[in-house]
Amino acid sequence: MTDKKITPVAITHIHDMLNPDTDKHQDLPGFDPIFVDFPNYIIRITDWIWHERKIDLCLKYYTENCVIHTQAGDIIGAEAVAANTHATLKTFPDRRLDGDNVIWSNEGKAGFYSSHLITSKMTNRGPSEFGPATRRKIRAYTIADCLCRENKVYEEWLFRDNAGIGLQMGFDIRKLAHQAAKQDLIEGNNLLHFHQPNYARTQAAAQTQTQAQAEFPSLPEQNAKAFAQAVFINLWQNRNMELLSDIYDFRVRARYPQQKDFYGPDELSPYLENLLNAFPEAKLHIEHVGNIPYLGEARDIAIRWSLAGEHIGESDYGAPTYAPIYLMGASHWRVIGGRIHEDITIWDDIALRRQIETARLLKHNS
Repeated sequence: MTDKKITPVAITHIHDMLNPDTDKHQDLPGFDPIFVDFPNYIIRITDWIWHERKIDLCLKYYTENCVIHTQAGDIIGAEAVAANTHATLKTFPDRRLDGDNVIWSNEGKAGFYSSHLITSKMTNRGPSEFGPATRRKIRAYTIADCLCRENKVYEEWLFRDNAGIGLQMGFDIRKLAHQAAKQDLIEGNNLLHFHQPNYARTQAAAQTQTQAQAEFPSLPEQNAKAFAQAVFINLWQNRNMELLSDIYDFRVRARYPQQKDFYGPDELSPYLENLLNAFPEAKLHIEHVGNIPYLGEARDIAIRWSLAGEHIGESDYGAPTYAPIYLMGASHWRVIGGRIHEDITIWDDIALRRQIETARLLKHNS
């Protein structure tokens, strides 16, 4: 093994990532020798499966009983992963998954953890869960967090801007959520019930928070977890929006669900306030934090988080339903000079609305 640095995905050309030198950059016990380091593993298996259409490799690189967590429910097993990949490519035959970044960590006995930021460009040429083919061109962000051990993904958390996709396809996301909730109940499913354990876990975890976790570290780049905890507790849970300009650079570029694109804290603030108005007493839990160097002293930080609270406030999500809502989200930040300069935060906003619509339907039917 050499002393070469581990592949910095954000600044490395795709040709070089798919055709690396043969020298190992990192010890990868149990992984195929072709992979020079863990980010190289993530980039190359994604390329083989999606771009070379070698979908059967899902059976090689996912465990037989792997669990893929999404806001809309869990996907179980490598066979289901392969089937979902086939279905997606029927809807978007030209879909690409371009890797913008892989923020990773070594989790010891649990293996390696990756947070893979992806931009997908695609054309809707086949029917989807939303409706018939629209022939429209789509661009969407995804974050896929994976736990990998001995050459296989055994657990994954998948975050895709499905609301942004639906809007670009010309659909009303409120109607999509309502239709999905209605179909759930017809089939005997209930997303509120499914997420009850996640809701309880997030609420319980928030009870263990300490005042110290809300305090900002003096050097955020060197204390990524403490910085992430302080940001989410102060902004998302305690709703101290006056801190936005201290946390975010005045030129911050922030991308959020529904393909929202904000420039500066002043544009981001109303969006966050609207979201949090719906769940004013929600509790937040940081599930995982990873970070890697960017350029100079800058750090790239990946956060997987969950939010749980009752829908008791007026907002873009409509009148209160008083339903217990669970939200799983992921964020990628680029932190420079102690402030966030880039923020890409993703959750499935249609599946979030689907919980709310489920509560409306249950109330209407009672």
